[in-house]
Amino acid sequence: IQSGRSPSIARISLQMKPVRWFEFNYYHGWLVSEVTDSSRSYPVSSQPGATIRYVNHPKYIATNIFTFTPIRKLNISVGNSIIYSDMGPHPAYLIPVFFFKAVDHSLNAGKDNMNSQMFLDISSRNIRNLHLYGAWFVDEVNTSNMFDPDEHSNYFSFKLGGRLSNFPVRNLSLTGEWTRTNANVFRHYVSTLTYESNRYNLGHYLTDNAREYYLDVGYRPVRGLNLRLSYMLAQKGPDHTELGTDRLGLPFLESIEWENQTIALNASYQIINDAYVFASWRYSNISGNDLEKYTHPLYHGETNTVSAGLNFGF
Repeated sequence: IQSGRSPSIARISLQMKPVRWFEFNYYHGWLVSEVTDSSRSYPVSSQPGATIRYVNHPKYIATNIFTFTPIRKLNISVGNSIIYSDMGPHPAYLIPVFFFKAVDHSLNAGKDNMNSQMFLDISSRNIRNLHLYGAWFVDEVNTSNMFDPDEHSNYFSFKLGGRLSNFPVRNLSLTGEWTRTNANVFRHYVSTLTYESNRYNLGHYLTDNAREYYLDVGYRPVRGLNLRLSYMLAQKGPDHTELGTDRLGLPFLESIEWENQTIALNASYQIINDAYVFASWRYSNISGNDLEKYTHPLYHGETNTVSAGLNFGF
């Protein structure tokens, strides 16, 4: 839903947990559009070499999530968010409990609406030693043609995962995740309404038309020593926003334009309280027609990366 990999933003937040079975979270944030507002930009003649002072369009996000715990160790969360611009912080989006899409259809009736999203997250630890979780991100729903395979325009992103811990061996964990994001999810045809800040996607790092498989084995043989072996396969299809293709009826991953296969081994040891030494080895094979677009030249093709270090306090 929100990956945490994008640059931090200024925001005001509200968190409430009035009873054991319910929690509420909301925030309103000031995003950075990096889209120039030509009407507010102006010439600068007093500084050598500076001719125009560029001013960006304002851009904001409002989001909330309601978390229910109907039984112990089961959390079900639902929420929604909206990206909006072309106005100052609007009082309607400062009301934490609103369904923002309905508000948007009232505020912007008769014209293009803002960019709204809905999401569902489920986390269950009801089976001993097993954590099951999943998230569903809904960027757009078109009920008139959602079951038409040729004209579908429902932009969804899914993540399903599970972790088995302390079974069959104590201090051993096994993790598996699958992520799928359909074409045009997180995108928007209005540049000031994309699900981004500073041109970094707020959602899954692979953005749209992509999938990822992730497997992980972790083991703690002795106190303070953590070992982890992981495998990841990430794939991306064509960038339809860049290609300018039609928004309707886009197939999922019709061709693989970028692929990353990575095997990693990580080890860390706690020397004293809050002091760690760590080392890692990573083998990656990154290829595809969009290699230059998504990957730094240093990591093209097959590479081996070795890291080691010391950290304190985190």
